[in-house]
Amino acid sequence: MKRRDQIRMSAEEQRAFLAEGETLTCATMGPGGRPHLVPLWYVPAGETLLTWTYAASQKARNLQREPRATVLVESGSQYQELRGVSMECDVELVREPDQVAAIGLALTARHGGGEPGEQAREQVRRQAAKRVGLRFTPTRVASWDHRKLGGVY
Repeated sequence: MKRRDQIRMSAEEQRAFLAEGETLTCATMGPGGRPHLVPLWYVPAGETLLTWTYAASQKARNLQREPRATVLVESGSQYQELRGVSMECDVELVREPDQVAAIGLALTARHGGGEPGEQAREQVRRQAAKRVGLRFTPTRVASWDHRKLGGVY
């Protein structure tokens, strides 16, 4: 068996890994033709990942011009612990204010430790006016889990 086949995560393992992750690294193509990399909190939503950003941000402008990105979620610091999922994605910019706010509320709930109170909900609704949602839909996925090697490299 090839080493690549040994470390590949199953679809179920990928879903579990993405559910426990917090931050993805998003690569878009900048206006000068170079990759633009940024970290973003995200929320898994079925086969997609959701996040938001300021509508005037470089990544939003890049995605408006070219609605494709590669995202990476990774963990581990020692070789034998390395795990990750890399996804080439089509990206939808979500502009409808209620949908943008819903993404913001989901991010707040996931990364803020539970359902936000009314004050936090109002703050998210105000922020939504300046933001766009990003829906990453994978077209190609690569994954690895070096723990499956059992310490043998």
